[in-house]
Amino acid sequence: QVQLVESGGGLVQAGGSLRLSCAVSGSIFSFNVMGWYRQAPGKQRELVARIGSGGITNYAESVKGRFTISRDNAKNTVYLQMNSLKPEDTAVYYCNGHGLGFLKDYDHWGQGTQVTVSS
Repeated sequence: QVQLVESGGGLVQAGGSLRLSCAVSGSIFSFNVMGWYRQAPGKQRELVARIGSGGITNYAESVKGRFTISRDNAKNTVYLQMNSLKPEDTAVYYCNGHGLGFLKDYDHWGQGTQVTVSS
């Protein structure tokens, strides 16, 4: 069973930076797309950024220019570099692996890591 384990969350002041990591047990190529999602209290989970196996990326409008998603296939790890953080970035951040199955697509989720940005 493939597992996703996030790390790197914490408390940071507005304007600061954090780097989240998502380690995939097994092969990162178990998934076609790796992504980061976040969920703030009282809100729905939303896509932050994702990266395909070929390296193509896309971002939520709210984080464009501030966040960068990347992957290290040799380390089976996906990263989210977050710069110029704002209080509204406060949320639990989840790593997601999305695969295209023969009959059905599948998703695996990490346990989440808390990011808190103080003003």
